Amino acid sequence: MNSRWLTGGVLAIALALAVAYQYRGYLTPVLPSPSATESPVERLRVPPGFRIGVYADAVPGARSLTLSPSGTLFVGTRVEGKVYAILDLDGDAVADRVYTIASGLQMPNGVAVRDGDLYVAEVSRILRFPGVERDLAHPPAPLVVTADYPHDGHHGWKFIAFGPDGWLYVPVGAPCNVCLPDEDTYAVVTRLDLASGKREVFARGVRNTVGFDWNPLTGVLWFTDNGRDWLGDDRPPDELDRAPRSGLHFGFPFCHGRDLPDPEYGHLRDCCTLTPPVMELGPHVAALGMRFYTGTRFPRHYRGGIFIAEHGSWNRSVPVGYRVVFVGVQDGKPISHEIFAEGWLHDGLTSGRPVDVQPMPDGSLLVSDDKGGRIYRISYED
Repeated sequence: MNSRWLTGGVLAIALALAVAYQYRGYLTPVLPSPSATESPVERLRVPPGFRIGVYADAVPGARSLTLSPSGTLFVGTRVEGKVYAILDLDGDAVADRVYTIASGLQMPNGVAVRDGDLYVAEVSRILRFPGVERDLAHPPAPLVVTADYPHDGHHGWKFIAFGPDGWLYVPVGAPCNVCLPDEDTYAVVTRLDLASGKREVFARGVRNTVGFDWNPLTGVLWFTDNGRDWLGDDRPPDELDRAPRSGLHFGFPFCHGRDLPDPEYGHLRDCCTLTPPVMELGPHVAALGMRFYTGTRFPRHYRGGIFIAEHGSWNRSVPVGYRVVFVGVQDGKPISHEIFAEGWLHDGLTSGRPVDVQPMPDGSLLVSDDKGGRIYRISYED
């Protein structure tokens, strides 16, 4: 076989996979999973004193999580197009019912609850399910809050949450791996005032955030951001960012991490003129959902810190991520970074991909896994 043809064929396949990821947005590593007869938690590891178990085991594509004041856990998905509601009716820390609230939606990743209504983010629309908990078995038809977001599928799935100001925060990812898009439309975090319908850009230069939360002590927004691809195995880093006010620019596409100029666009803006991350996370770990831990059940070391779900790399020669990490926070600054839960990646095999984390009223922590279609519960035993 002609070596030039073979080389060209390999390059063509690689390019096709890259394009599939760029425009479909959900290519995942083709890695075998452990035996189906193995317990889902058998290989998972948490620190001494902690336990991890399965909270819900029939939630295909489980991604973003939100908890209603009455205790209903709502779960978004991406390629499945569904939104679920999960109940623990007997209080034994294991889910009893999984309801399908909606199906046939376009990447309904983001979910948020306010005043008894469920808000769901599709690619271009925000939907509202009024009074959804009155009858989860027969959910109401959704109302369209807005349909004015871009239709781009690449980084089009959204995480949403209500801020302390009462506005609904909605990000719009970059429609590319790296490019120079309209900075008022893409690579931004927007916020919506539902009462007036007003929408504004809160932050720019955010390539793709799929998780954010507000520091409960200061009310400041923190968020994860995924770095660009195709700069090698070890750069750029994913980011943990902090936005103490509106109007900041967090670097994309000009600068990655604290001070890495983009090879194509870096000459247009100096890194020192942009807002750097408060912490650089691992390269290609795909840091997604994050929450401040506000409970009191975990040891004092974890209180007030941040748990981050790392979905895991798809384009690295040696896979990384596939875990939950913890970032200690003191006086509004990150002071430590450590692995908290791992084992979904074992000897190059993946059994799951963490997406989001959700602290619970009893002090435990839920972790969604879209590959395994499960939600795990991590608790602490004295």
